[in-house]
Amino acid sequence: MAERRAEPSEEDVPGFELPMLLFAGFRSIIDELHRDLAGHGHVDVRPAYGYALQAVGRDGATASEIGRRLGVSKQAAGKTVEKLEGLGYVERVGDPRDGRRKLVRLTARGVDVLVRSAEGFDRLRARWVEVLGADRVRAMEADLRTMVPTGALRLDVPGWFDD
Repeated sequence: MAERRAEPSEEDVPGFELPMLLFAGFRSIIDELHRDLAGHGHVDVRPAYGYALQAVGRDGATASEIGRRLGVSKQAAGKTVEKLEGLGYVERVGDPRDGRRKLVRLTARGVDVLVRSAEGFDRLRARWVEVLGADRVRAMEADLRTMVPTGALRLDVPGWFDD
């Protein structure tokens, strides 16, 4: 069980602590998820790859589309696709709608890592519920939904950190 820290008074809390705590919570979830994925044979997958695999989507996408979805250049998306292809998570195939284009599609290995990620996130959330209580976790999620602008849940996190 996680150790609870003493809560400082409102006057003692510096403004920078909120984003740092939010980021630390995010990071702890992602790190634990990736340890779990490594235990299931996905030792080479990195957090940025998850965003890229989501950008590929169920129906596949071109490198340009992936770049737009991630907020990175077509060239940067192409490098990520090359890495994912080398690791067996995606494949490039001819686009059935336009023979001049290549479509990036998830392989069975790519689907597996996304399914295991979803299951892992569910387990991690359940652990937070176990430690903090269902009402507190639901309230935290509701509060974050209130504070996060509509449409802010985007895949371009890797591109945002690079700016």
